[in-house]
Amino acid sequence: MLLDIGPDIQPRAAICDKGYASKANRTAAKARGIAPVIPHKANEKDKPKFFAWTLYKARARIEQGIGRIKRFKRVALRCEKTARNFRSIVSFAAGLCLIKFVHTA
Repeated sequence: MLLDIGPDIQPRAAICDKGYASKANRTAAKARGIAPVIPHKANEKDKPKFFAWTLYKARARIEQGIGRIKRFKRVALRCEKTARNFRSIVSFAAGLCLIKFVHTA
């Protein structure tokens, strides 16, 4: 199930891709008070007219950022054995990505 994250976590929105576009996921999210931001499939019936495209675009940006960090071989292959070292490498890679993003002409 998409929302099996624990009872103590209360997100405001569940942002997913079309792979999670089922009625069960939408009703489970609404039952927990979470706004489902899942695009409807083309063959789905009873599509609502409104869709939160701004939130969905933010999801794409996050995925692109993670993909950019995974270009670093040590991050992608999980070469670091401990969680602390892996966190350090991910932070370092994110810092390099940020520097490159800020200093592009």
